[in-house]
Amino acid sequence: MVSSGSDLPLHEDLRAVTEAELEEQLELVAASAISPLAGIFGPASMTWRIDREAIIFLAAGRALLLQLAHPWIAAAIAEHSRAPAEPIVRFHRTFSVVFALVFGTFDQAFAAARSLHQRHSRVTGFLPQTAGPFKAGSRYCANHISALRWVYASLIESAIVAHEIFFGALSAADRARHYSESQLFAGMLGIPRSAVPGGYLGLASYTQTMLNSDVLTVSAAARRLADQIFSGTGSWLRAPASYRALTASMLPDRLRQDFGLAYGQAERRASERMVKRVRRAYFVAPRRLRYVGPYYEAHQRLAGRARPDLGTRLSNRLWIGRPSLAS
Repeated sequence: MVSSGSDLPLHEDLRAVTEAELEEQLELVAASAISPLAGIFGPASMTWRIDREAIIFLAAGRALLLQLAHPWIAAAIAEHSRAPAEPIVRFHRTFSVVFALVFGTFDQAFAAARSLHQRHSRVTGFLPQTAGPFKAGSRYCANHISALRWVYASLIESAIVAHEIFFGALSAADRARHYSESQLFAGMLGIPRSAVPGGYLGLASYTQTMLNSDVLTVSAAARRLADQIFSGTGSWLRAPASYRALTASMLPDRLRQDFGLAYGQAERRASERMVKRVRRAYFVAPRRLRYVGPYYEAHQRLAGRARPDLGTRLSNRLWIGRPSLAS
C-alpha cells in the first residue's frame, strides 16, 4: 500500500534501508525500465524532458537548503562530506549519481544506486546538539528511510518549482506523470513504495507538512554549511547576490529567516530581474547549451554512437567532471 503525503511518519521511522531491501526495490524498478540501453526512464519520459534542462540547476540552492534544514542531513554533511572545502568535487559527485540514475543505461543506473547506498551506509553518527525533535546524542544514518525520503522529495519538488518559474505551470497530467516516474527514482534510493506519497498531491501534502513541522529545524551546523557553500569557501565560486535572492524567493519565510537570507524589496527585485534575464537569454540559446551533456550522451548512445561527441564530452566535464557517464 502506498501512503498519501499527510499520513507518512515524518521522522519516527529510524530504520535504515538494508542492502537486501535496496535490491528488492531495484527489482521493482527493473520491471518498469524502458530498456537496457535507454535505462530506467527513456527519451519519451517527463523525467528526461525536465531533467535535460540546465536551467533546473537554478533550484539546486533551494533543494540544498531544504535538505540542510533536516538536522540529520546537516550533521551528516558537516561530519562526513568534503562539500564545504571542495564544493566542485561535491557538485560533480552529486550530479554524476543523479544523471546516471536518470540518463544512464540500466547497468549504469543500478551501479550508481548501489554505490550511493554503500557510501550512505558509512555515513552514521550522533547529533552534537538538540535540534527540533532530535535530541543531542541521538543517532543518524544517511540510509534512514525518513532522511532519504526528504532528500528525494526536495529534489523532485525543487525541479518542478524551477521548471514552472521559467517555463510556466505543468498540466495536471504532466505533473502526475512526472511524479509517477519519480517513484522509480525513489526506488533506486531504496525507499520502499509504502514510504512514498501516493501521487503528486500526496507529495505536495507531505512537503507542506514537513515545512510546517519542527522536523525541519535549521541547526548551527546547517547555517554554517549554507554560509560556506554560498560564499564559495574553498573555491573561487561565490554565489552571486542575485542567485542568493532567487534561492531565498523559493523558500518559505521561516527557513529564509532561519538561514539568515535577506529577502526585502531589493532582494525581491534582484530575483525578478534574474528570472527575466535568464528567460530572455535561455530561450534564444542553442539547445547544445540548454540541455545537459548526459542527456545528449544518452541520445547518442541510443543512436548507436559508442563515444559521445566532443561537445557532449565538454558539457559532461562541466556537469559531472568527466567526459562520459561510462568513464
